[in-house]
Order: sequence, then structure tokens, then C-alpha cells
Amino acid sequence: MPFDERDEPAATAGPDEQYCSSCGEIIKREAEICPHCGVRQQQPQQKNPGLAAVLSVFFTGVGQIYNGQVGKGLALMLIQFVNLLLVFALIGIFTGFIVWVYAIYDAYSVAEKINRGEIEP
Repeated sequence: MPFDERDEPAATAGPDEQYCSSCGEIIKREAEICPHCGVRQQQPQQKNPGLAAVLSVFFTGVGQIYNGQVGKGLALMLIQFVNLLLVFALIGIFTGFIVWVYAIYDAYSVAEKINRGEIEP
């Protein structure tokens, strides 16, 4: 039986490598153009953790939307709106503060994870 390339075990990209977005070959992470197929690679967009946190300081959920997590951002906005309504019953003061602090922390930490390549927006 002749040797077939498909019998070869799949290679795993190392910490300074990635897969080409076009041909799937392993290339250096900093490569702008794949040496195998010639397709220009898009580098992941960096996020500013400080900006993400500041956006959430001024309006809960906007930091998450900036990080590309639109659903989470809209959910936090909705929760904060409900908390605003609950302010009249005094409980919203406490729950609103908790959600606000969570949104700031989450926006900052997710932006850092995006920059480290741990998650995609």
C-alpha cells in the first residue's frame, strides 16, 4: 500500500505558530503572508483593557460590546435598566452597584484575554 499524506498525524501549532487562514498550514504567528499559499494573514485585533473598563464605567455593557461580546453587553444593559427601576424599591441601589462593578471588571479582563489570544471576540 503506497504512503498517503493523509496517514500522517496532524501537526500541532506551537506557541509562536498559527494555522494559515486559507490553506491551514502551520506558519509563524508574526507571518504577514503564508509562505505556502501566498495569502495575506489578518492579525487578531488588539483590545485596550483600560478603554473597555472606562466604557463600562460610563455605561454598563458598552465595554463588553467594544470587546465584541454584544449579547453579554446588551444583557448587562437590560439588567442595569431593571436595577434602575428597582432603585425606587431601594434594592436596585445594591444590585445596580454589583452589576456595574462586574461589568467593569469583566470588560477589562476579557480585553486582556483577547490580547493574549485566549479567546476570540
